[in-house]
Amino acid sequence: MTDLYYLYGKPTSTADLRTHNSDFIVEEILPFSPTGEGEHHMLHIRKDGLNTGHVAEVLAKFAKVHPKEVTYAGQKDKNAQTEQWFGIRIPGKETPDWQQLNSDQLTILSSARHGKKLRIGALLGNRFTLTLRNVTNIDALQQRFNQIAALGVPNYFGEQRFGHNGKNLEQGRQMLSGARKVHDRSKKSMYLSAVRSYIFNQVASYRLQHHLLKPLAGDCVMLAGSKSYFVAEQWDELLLKRLEEEDIGFSVPLWGRGQPLALTEAATMEAAAIAEFEDDLHGLENAGLSQERRLLLLKPQAMKLRVDGDVCTIEFMLPAGSYATSVLRELVDYQDIKDEQWKNMVADQQAQAIS
Repeated sequence: MTDLYYLYGKPTSTADLRTHNSDFIVEEILPFSPTGEGEHHMLHIRKDGLNTGHVAEVLAKFAKVHPKEVTYAGQKDKNAQTEQWFGIRIPGKETPDWQQLNSDQLTILSSARHGKKLRIGALLGNRFTLTLRNVTNIDALQQRFNQIAALGVPNYFGEQRFGHNGKNLEQGRQMLSGARKVHDRSKKSMYLSAVRSYIFNQVASYRLQHHLLKPLAGDCVMLAGSKSYFVAEQWDELLLKRLEEEDIGFSVPLWGRGQPLALTEAATMEAAAIAEFEDDLHGLENAGLSQERRLLLLKPQAMKLRVDGDVCTIEFMLPAGSYATSVLRELVDYQDIKDEQWKNMVADQQAQAIS
C-alpha cells in the first residue's frame, strides 16, 4: 500500500491506530431482517479479540453441527471490536440456549430463525467507529477529513486482502505459475483475490498519478449503487453532469478472461498500467475469471469527526467490499499498534529460533 498514489498527497498528520481493540469498532449492516422462521439460526454477535473463523468453530461445536453448516457474511479483524452476523443451519425445531456462549470476548446480541442460508457478501455495508491516539497536526487532519467527505478516496483493496507481509499475494502468484498446488477451495479463492486485487490497485494508482480525475474517452463507467456499466465513448455535457452528480463513476478492471471493457484513450491508459504484470494477467485468465469492474473512488457516508485533545474519533459507513484502511491512509499517516506488536512477536520468535 505504501507505493500507491495518494489522491491528496501523503498526509502530514500522524497517529496511533488500534492501541486497544475498542479503537477499531465495526458493525455489519444487513440488507434484511431475520424472518423468525426456518431451519437457519441467525446470530448477531459482538466479538472482541477473536477472529471470524474461530467464532464459527465455537458455534459449530456448541450447536453440534458440521463446521460447513456455520456461515457468515464477511470476515472481520481479530484485533477489533466487531458486531457481525452468523448463520447456523440446524434442521428440526431444537433451539440451543445461545446465551450460554456469552463471555468477556463474545456476546450474543440477538438470535432469530431465518428461512435462507447467510452467504458471503450478503451485506449492505459496515459502520466504523475508529479512535486515533497521539494525533499530530490536527488542523491538517480536519482539512483532509473535509476533502474526503466531499470527494472520497481511491477505492484500493486494503492490506488485509494480501495477508501479513503480502503472503497471500506471494502464494497466489506461486499457485498461478504452477509452483504451488492448492486444493483447498477457500484458500484458492483467497489467493486469486489477492492477485486480482493487486492488479486493480496498480491500475487505480496509475490512473490517478497520470490523469487524476480527468475523464478519458472510452471510459468504462459504473452506475451508482450497482455493478452495471457502459462505455462513455466521448464525454458530452450530459455525461459530465451525471459524473458531477455521482450518478456514474470511473471504474477500474478486475482482471479476467475476455476483451478489456474500456476503449480508445482509457484502454490505452489501462494497457500501460498493466504492461509489467503479464504473468499475473495470464494466470488470472487461465484460472477462469472473467472481466469485471470496480469503482475507482470510494465515498464514505455519514462521516463524523470528534476531537478531544490529541485523540480523534472518526465515524463513517462503507459499502460491502471496501476497506476502512483505504480511508485512513488518505486521512493520516497512522501506525497500527496491534500490527507492530505482531511483527515484534514474530521477530522475537525468529531470533529465539536462531539462537
